[in-house]
Amino acid sequence: MTDRQDPGAPALPAQGALDELVGYALRRAQLRLYEDLHATLARWQMTPARFSALTVIGANPGMKATTLADVLGIARSGVVVLLNGLQGMGYVTRSAPDSDRRTVALDLTPAGRAALAEMTEAMHAHDRHVTRRLDPLERQTLLSLLARVG
Repeated sequence: MTDRQDPGAPALPAQGALDELVGYALRRAQLRLYEDLHATLARWQMTPARFSALTVIGANPGMKATTLADVLGIARSGVVVLLNGLQGMGYVTRSAPDSDRRTVALDLTPAGRAALAEMTEAMHAHDRHVTRRLDPLERQTLLSLLARVG
């Protein structure tokens, strides 16, 4: 059994060079975490991408859609799809600011702020669950190391 395996899980066969590749280990961890993440957000019929967009908009009221696309690292056409979904759910509004009618300012609706608060609480619980085997220093070290990768 390797350190990356859950105690009590069946032993995995040797994976050769894959056992030494950081990208492979990250992807395996991401796959394990993603299932729990989807279950956490299912109550709101929310995807991880929509949650990320909602969170960024909530932290930056009035931001432009192009800025949101840049922050999320997605194409502008992709952010339009996200915004259409969030607007359809009643969570986001788009308005043209008086200062520049060519741009669109994004804001959360009251329902969006309330849902985001609930989702954020659930996401913190999700994060505590998936990092339960890490002590606080290990968790902070992991976050720090991941920020330096890539």
